[in-house]
Amino acid sequence: FPIDITFKSTNPSGWPQIVVSVYGPDFFGNDVVRGYGAVHVPFTPGRHTRTIAMFVPESTSTLQKFTSWFTGRRPEFTDPRVVAQGEGREVTRVRSQGFVTISFNVV
Repeated sequence: FPIDITFKSTNPSGWPQIVVSVYGPDFFGNDVVRGYGAVHVPFTPGRHTRTIAMFVPESTSTLQKFTSWFTGRRPEFTDPRVVAQGEGREVTRVRSQGFVTISFNVV
């Protein structure tokens, strides 16, 4: 769907970004996270296509993995800034979970 946004900042380093969160049903019908990803929005006018590598957080132990699968409460980020900044993510265990392709029409 079309998005119309205006940005203003004194320091444009690292923005604008679009953060994508994909959710879907699991085996039991619970709505769980399927992946997170972020990409910088291009500045130049024209049509741009970007492919976002998606990732999903993982539990650290086998017991936590089984418990989260059984209860339907999988690990997920509570703040989307974690995905956009990347700061502090080096201590987070994640698994690659496919790709999302986005097309931008910049005027």
